[in-house]
Amino acid sequence: MTTSYSYDVLVLGAGLAGMRAALAAHEQGVSVAMLSKVHPVRSHSNAAQGGINAALTDRGDKWEDHAFDTVKGSDYLGDQDAIAILAEESGQDILSLEHMGVIFNRNEEGRLGTRRFGGQKKARTFFVSDFTGQAMLHVLYEQILKFQLPVFEEWFVTSLVQDDEGRCAGVVAFDIHTSQFAHFKAKAVIIAAGGLGRLFEPSTNAMICTGDGMAIAYRAGAPLMDMEMVQYHPTTLKGKGLLISEAARGEGAYLLNKHGERFMEKYAPNMMELASRDVVSRAEQIEINEGRGIDGCVLLDCRHLGQSFIQDRLRQISEEAKTFANIDLTKDPIPIRPGMHYQMGGIKTDVEGRCWDTADKWSGVQGLFAAGEVACLSLHGGNRLGANSLLDTIVFGRRAGSEAATYTKMLEELHVGDSHLVDDEAMVKELLNQKPTGDSIAKIRMDLGVTMNKNLGVFRDEEGILIAQESLRELRDRWGRVGVQNNSRVFNTSLIQALELGMMLDCAETIILGALTRTESRGAHFRTDYIARDDEDWLKHILINRDSDGTPRITYVPVRITQWTPQARVY
Repeated sequence: MTTSYSYDVLVLGAGLAGMRAALAAHEQGVSVAMLSKVHPVRSHSNAAQGGINAALTDRGDKWEDHAFDTVKGSDYLGDQDAIAILAEESGQDILSLEHMGVIFNRNEEGRLGTRRFGGQKKARTFFVSDFTGQAMLHVLYEQILKFQLPVFEEWFVTSLVQDDEGRCAGVVAFDIHTSQFAHFKAKAVIIAAGGLGRLFEPSTNAMICTGDGMAIAYRAGAPLMDMEMVQYHPTTLKGKGLLISEAARGEGAYLLNKHGERFMEKYAPNMMELASRDVVSRAEQIEINEGRGIDGCVLLDCRHLGQSFIQDRLRQISEEAKTFANIDLTKDPIPIRPGMHYQMGGIKTDVEGRCWDTADKWSGVQGLFAAGEVACLSLHGGNRLGANSLLDTIVFGRRAGSEAATYTKMLEELHVGDSHLVDDEAMVKELLNQKPTGDSIAKIRMDLGVTMNKNLGVFRDEEGILIAQESLRELRDRWGRVGVQNNSRVFNTSLIQALELGMMLDCAETIILGALTRTESRGAHFRTDYIARDDEDWLKHILINRDSDGTPRITYVPVRITQWTPQARVY
């Protein structure tokens, strides 16, 4: 007998964007449930450290200044109407979070404290020491418990369900505990499943960040946009990829080469270590490539900040430095290097989170919504500013949840059969029955990550991108033949990793195709064979749809420019 559940709105993912969307939909009086492959407070939002941006007028700040810094940071690929909403609505959401119980740091006057983050002229980043994401995540989960919203934790989604008219009507998923499949019927589905960082090795992202949400939307017919835009964070630990928060530089830490020089003076003389992330990462990589690094790294120096300050403001990264590098930040600089951190591209949405265009300028899936890192509005364009990601999850999680609820009120019950569930059960059974080949999911996944990091990292060129494209074909072939070594039905993590890998390969295809197509350098996408930004030909987004035969198809939509004309980006 088929197990089924029915809700007005189903949210996939239980991080900050997912929980904020669920709460907003609940406020509209519709039935809501959340589905996540991990417990909500294990979501990757937990890893966000530095803070959340907002321009508050009582601080002498203006939302227009925040918006301009974001537009400039995006290298003018961000859509300015979406960025204006982000900046203008940020203040109300910061105060809402505080009222819910997020205990932001205070300054000497007892008011909410701020620190300055990269690419911004003013200190407008509100924070909870250096574990802001964790603090926000737990508070929102308290709200989920308060309103008793159903949470299906440790479930894995295999596909979206669509009715005869192509509208999204729910998902097929299975309980990781038992491998029992179920049909989740919903008038609207909000994907808030996070990023795809584990396509790259190493990465700052958790092992769960495998692009599942992007892949299931892509397979269902939704376009992925600007997938070539992959952010490398300037400060990660060598080998492990562990994030050392931008909060360190925001509080005054220096970047040094092997000669003890603050080398950012050569690359960004005005903003130095607080230039935008793509600029700092490239500067570091140049120093390393030209022999001024130390064992493939440069140094992050916090010594001058003092022990009491570090313990108060940077306690978590101080503990990480000691635990994972055996370095006392108060006594020695820590070796760091650029590492994959964030995906600017994602599922194409409008400013209400809809994954279809009401004006029919681009094709999508009606009834499907997205928010957070999985989505692309585009807020971040070619480069995301630090502390705008948490703001993105809250502002556009709220908007997507509210709009999805409004959408469902206009619909009668959608009627779909169980054929999707039967197909997905058969797919999993076939995967479990494949014979061992001597290869493994882990090997393929590592080879994918190394290939992407080598050929689509801080610097790219056509030769490397084509190598990655050919490698991807080989990896797909290996994935299609590899056996799952554990065919148990109880908490089979080998099965989960096999399914995740298939989704990662789909996402990698779009990143490679986008990078090959965009013949310019803009933001995080820096091609050494096309080093100039080309506003004449490339002030447009790349959309990639998957046709019915499985082949990717490219279309374009122009960047929406409202008030800030593109200009040279200088820090």
